[in-house]
Amino acid sequence: MSTALTDAELFRALGHPIRLGIMARLAAEPETCACDFTETFGVAQPTISQHLKVLREARLVRTRRRGTQICYSVDPAGLEAMAAVLAAITPRPAVAVS
Repeated sequence: MSTALTDAELFRALGHPIRLGIMARLAAEPETCACDFTETFGVAQPTISQHLKVLREARLVRTRRRGTQICYSVDPAGLEAMAAVLAAITPRPAVAVS
Protein backbone atom coordinates (compact mmCIF):
# COMPACT_ATOMS: atom_id res chain seq x y z
CA MET A 1 0.00 0.00 0.00
CA SER A 2 1.40 3.38 -0.92
CA THR A 3 1.33 6.46 1.24
CA ALA A 4 1.58 10.12 0.34
CA LEU A 5 5.16 10.15 1.64
CA THR A 6 6.34 7.17 -0.39
CA ASP A 7 4.46 8.47 -3.44
CA ALA A 8 6.21 11.82 -3.08
CA GLU A 9 9.58 10.06 -2.76
CA LEU A 10 8.87 8.19 -5.97
CA PHE A 11 8.29 11.43 -7.85
CA ARG A 12 11.15 13.18 -6.07
CA ALA A 13 13.49 10.58 -7.57
CA LEU A 14 12.68 12.01 -11.00
CA GLY A 15 13.04 15.59 -9.79
CA HIS A 16 16.63 15.98 -10.95
CA PRO A 17 17.35 16.59 -14.66
CA ILE A 18 20.08 13.93 -14.78
CA ARG A 19 17.84 11.27 -13.22
CA LEU A 20 15.04 12.15 -15.60
CA GLY A 21 17.54 11.95 -18.46
CA ILE A 22 18.79 8.57 -17.26
CA MET A 23 15.21 7.26 -17.25
CA ALA A 24 14.62 8.57 -20.77
CA ARG A 25 17.81 6.92 -22.01
CA LEU A 26 16.96 3.63 -20.30
CA ALA A 27 13.51 3.69 -21.90
CA ALA A 28 15.22 3.94 -25.30
CA GLU A 29 18.23 1.72 -24.49
CA PRO A 30 17.58 -0.93 -21.82
CA GLU A 31 20.52 -2.79 -20.30
CA THR A 32 22.75 0.29 -20.29
CA CYS A 33 25.96 0.16 -18.24
CA ALA A 34 26.47 2.87 -15.64
CA CYS A 35 29.73 3.89 -17.31
CA ASP A 36 27.81 4.83 -20.47
CA PHE A 37 26.05 7.69 -18.68
CA THR A 38 29.15 9.69 -17.73
CA GLU A 39 29.82 10.87 -21.26
CA THR A 40 26.15 11.51 -22.01
CA PHE A 41 25.64 13.79 -19.00
CA GLY A 42 29.17 15.16 -18.65
CA VAL A 43 29.52 14.27 -14.98
CA ALA A 44 31.86 11.99 -13.04
CA GLN A 45 31.15 8.31 -12.41
CA PRO A 46 30.47 8.82 -8.66
CA THR A 47 27.78 11.36 -9.53
CA ILE A 48 26.12 8.93 -11.94
CA SER A 49 26.35 6.17 -9.34
CA GLN A 50 24.59 8.37 -6.79
CA HIS A 51 21.78 9.22 -9.24
CA LEU A 52 21.36 5.54 -10.13
CA LYS A 53 21.23 4.68 -6.42
CA VAL A 54 18.35 7.14 -5.95
CA LEU A 55 16.49 5.60 -8.90
CA ARG A 56 17.13 2.06 -7.58
CA GLU A 57 15.91 2.95 -4.09
CA ALA A 58 12.74 4.43 -5.63
CA ARG A 59 12.36 1.14 -7.53
CA LEU A 60 12.34 2.93 -10.87
CA VAL A 61 15.30 1.00 -12.26
CA ARG A 62 16.51 -2.56 -11.90
CA THR A 63 19.98 -3.99 -12.33
CA ARG A 64 21.55 -7.02 -13.90
CA ARG A 65 25.18 -8.02 -13.65
CA ARG A 66 26.93 -8.68 -16.96
CA GLY A 67 30.45 -9.85 -16.21
CA THR A 68 32.04 -7.03 -14.23
CA GLN A 69 29.48 -4.46 -15.34
CA ILE A 70 26.12 -3.63 -13.84
CA CYS A 71 23.49 -2.88 -16.43
CA TYR A 72 20.39 -0.82 -15.74
CA SER A 73 16.86 -0.96 -17.15
CA VAL A 74 13.60 0.77 -16.35
CA ASP A 75 11.54 -1.19 -13.83
CA PRO A 76 7.98 -1.32 -15.24
CA ALA A 77 6.55 -1.84 -11.74
CA GLY A 78 7.92 1.54 -10.66
CA LEU A 79 6.34 3.26 -13.63
CA GLU A 80 3.05 1.49 -12.95
CA ALA A 81 3.15 2.79 -9.38
CA MET A 82 3.66 6.33 -10.67
CA ALA A 83 0.84 5.91 -13.17
CA ALA A 84 -1.48 4.74 -10.39
CA VAL A 85 -0.69 7.82 -8.31
CA LEU A 86 -1.36 10.08 -11.29
CA ALA A 87 -4.60 8.26 -12.08
CA ALA A 88 -5.76 8.74 -8.49
CA ILE A 89 -5.31 12.51 -8.70
CA THR A 90 -6.61 12.99 -12.24
CA PRO A 91 -9.87 14.97 -12.17
CA ARG A 92 -12.88 13.06 -13.42
CA PRO A 93 -14.95 14.65 -16.18
CA ALA A 94 -18.08 16.32 -14.90
CA VAL A 95 -21.28 14.47 -15.73
CA ALA A 96 -23.69 16.64 -17.69
CA VAL A 97 -27.21 16.75 -16.31
CA SER A 98 -29.89 16.93 -18.98
